[in-house]
Amino acid sequence: MLVTRTKGALVNILQKLKKEAGKYGLKINQNKTKYTRLSRIQTHRKDIETEEMKIEEVSRVKYLGTTVTKDNLIEEEIKERIATGNRAFFVNLKIFQSKLISKKTKIKLYKALIRPAVVYGPESWVLTENIKQKLLVFERKILRRIFGPTQKADGEWRLKTNEEPENAIRYENIVKHIKSKRLSWLGHVEK
Repeated sequence: MLVTRTKGALVNILQKLKKEAGKYGLKINQNKTKYTRLSRIQTHRKDIETEEMKIEEVSRVKYLGTTVTKDNLIEEEIKERIATGNRAFFVNLKIFQSKLISKKTKIKLYKALIRPAVVYGPESWVLTENIKQKLLVFERKILRRIFGPTQKADGEWRLKTNEEPENAIRYENIVKHIKSKRLSWLGHVEK
């Protein structure tokens, strides 16, 4: 990954990379080389052409497991993470539905198997109210599926309220978990 501020600097550093890689018999694959311009200002797509190659501009790229979009927003990344969390839940569905496993153990399994899939690398996320709400809705949905409905005194079944899953995880919800990871990261940065 190359990071520059201008198109000219990108072309210059790309040429240096090509020259250095050539010393070791390596070549830059033109079909796999793409670039993304990060800006909230809407511009037309422009490919970069050098003497040797043409580099296509793309609106999003996946880098180290994180989706980076040209407008530098994380809504798309959050959608992908929630989908990953759902896949992690359904892969382990039999474990979470088992009557042999206690609720306390199921919470530990949730925190060990599903939550990390959703909150991988959240230290740089900007949590808007919309994103917080999506994450909390996802977590409550999964916890409701894990614990199932509640039987009332008259024998009828009802869905758990929002408060009940929060109590089950002792108010250590996914948003608070992300905030604690961000604070931990800040502590490492300050050292």
